[in-house]
Formats: sequence, structure tokens, C-alpha cells
Amino acid sequence: MKQQTGCSNVPVFAVAPMIDWTDRNCRFFHRLMTRHARLFTEMVVDEAILHGNRQKLLGFDPAEHPLVLQLGGSNPAKLAEAARIAEQFGYDEINLNVGCPSDRVQSGTFGACLMLQPELVGECVAAMHNAVAVPVTVKCRIGVDDQDPEPALDNLADAVFDAGSAGIWVHARKAWLKGLSPKENREIPPLDYTRVTRLKQRYPARFVGINGGIANVAAAQPHLQHLDGVMLGRAAYHDPADLLNVDPLLFGRKAPVAGLADVVMQMADYAAHHIANGGKLGQVTRHMLGLFNGRPGARQWRQILSQAAYAPGASPALLLEAMAKVQFAGNEASIGENEPVAAELD
Repeated sequence: MKQQTGCSNVPVFAVAPMIDWTDRNCRFFHRLMTRHARLFTEMVVDEAILHGNRQKLLGFDPAEHPLVLQLGGSNPAKLAEAARIAEQFGYDEINLNVGCPSDRVQSGTFGACLMLQPELVGECVAAMHNAVAVPVTVKCRIGVDDQDPEPALDNLADAVFDAGSAGIWVHARKAWLKGLSPKENREIPPLDYTRVTRLKQRYPARFVGINGGIANVAAAQPHLQHLDGVMLGRAAYHDPADLLNVDPLLFGRKAPVAGLADVVMQMADYAAHHIANGGKLGQVTRHMLGLFNGRPGARQWRQILSQAAYAPGASPALLLEAMAKVQFAGNEASIGENEPVAAELD
């Protein structure tokens, strides 16, 4: 029997898939601050997996589990084969993108424009579901363009649940494919959380999670009174230190590190391995710029990392130099109070 995404008393908290942001370096960084969050990859197009460098596209550190691969595509056979390959890499779940409004996905007939073709989405989910043993889920909007969100979301949910989907994540806004940029699509269409709640009421035994406009981990808590999961996107990326609240607030567990200095020290070790394997320091530190937001010295931290991390010969010592500019409060800088996240680096 397939593992299900959940409809139990245990909540699901996830960091959203974000193109160009949630790469493996970002995910390792986020995992240091929460053991229990579900992490998502960037969207990876099925064709890229079938014909591209699979290790580069799909490789990840074992510390990132639980980890979900988000796929883009609209051909059931290609998506099924891409899902099969991803399962062999060890992903815990496969998610189909039916929500991204960018020009890139519209030209490829996938993403949010698939809201207009729920039957095709169902065929895609069925093919993936039959190809793998791990759960297959969907991430969508409440509708696109002039669609009425009531029948649009119900029709999509009917199709994917009938096809074997283990759950559906709903970004609680419409996507306007005509007239709004991807950035505007994240901000201008009004949020409609109650529409997602009504979907859950229609499917009380199915996993329904919510995404969109949730400001922080504390703001996620009220949604879990009505829904099975909450997903943070840019809020988690721009203020990553808030992820230290996930395990204590949502799961009743200690954060995996005692403070932000622990995170920096472990990321310095990670960066050393990354550089030794041919990477650049800036590929790691670009995800860490917001770590000290709101603290004295945060501006200097950002400046040092932004200006020097891509310089020839930049080393992980730059992280310690930048952290020295930050003023910590109380035991915020404490190192070693909690057991650190175990990490295997390749």
C-alpha cells in the first residue's frame, strides 16, 4: 500500500517549490533548521529528466528527507517515466505542478494552464500513480482567468483524487495567465482561504493543504485547525530563521540547533564540501542572505556575502567573517545545546 501524504492528527508543514530558489543548497540550509518540514525541489520538467543530466537535476543530500520532487509536464507517459526515474533516486513523493503561471510553463502546456484541462491532469496523475510506489500529489490554484473557482477547483480535485492522487496543495488565489506577470500573480489576485476550506469539507478523508500569503510559521497554525497542511514560500525563503519555529510550534519538538550560529557553522562545513566538489561559495550563500533579518548587523552580513562570495578563491571563512558583524541576543548564538542535524555530504 502506498504511503499517504496524510489526513492524520500530525500536521504537514512544507516549504514551497520555488523556481531558481529551492535548489539542493537551499534545501540543505532549510533542513538544518527543521527536521519535520517537507521540502520541495524546484519544478523540474519531465523532458529535462528524460534527456538531461539526471544527477545534476535530481541529486540531493540524504539529510534533505522528507523530500518531494515537483514535476512539470502534460504528457502522461513522459511524466510516468520521469516519476519512475525520480523514485529510483529516492524521493519521498512526486508532485505535479498545476499552478505555476509563468510564460515558460504556458508555452510548454503545463503549470496553471492545466487547470483548464482537469481530465488531462487526471490522466497524468493516473499514469504517475501507476508507475511508482511513492505518493503522487498535485499543487494547483483555485482557478485561472475567468474560471469560477467553485466548479474549477472541484473538477480538478475530482479528477486527481479519482486518478489516485494522495493529496492536493492549493495556492489560494486565481492565476491570471493573461495580463499579469508571475510576480503580480503572487500578489494581485485576492486570496480566498475559505475556498480551500470548502474543498476540504467536500473531501474530509483526503489530504488538502494550503499555500499563499501565509506570513510566518505562527500564522500557519490557525490553518491547521481546518486543513491537513500548510505551505510557506517566499516568507520562508526571505526570513529563513523563522523555520526554527516549525518543530517547536507545530510538532512539539526542539529545534534541531540551539541557535543561528550553529546554522552558520554547519553551512560553512557544507560550503567547504561544495567548493571541494567544484562549486562556488556564492551558490550556497545566496540562500542565506536573509538569515539575520531584523537583527543588528544584518545589513553588513548581507553586504559581505553579496559582494565577496563569488570572488575568486572565496572560502567558507567568509561566513564567519560576516557573522562577526551580527549582534546576537541572549543565547541566540549558542552552539551545541541540541544535537545537530546529521548530514552526509558527497
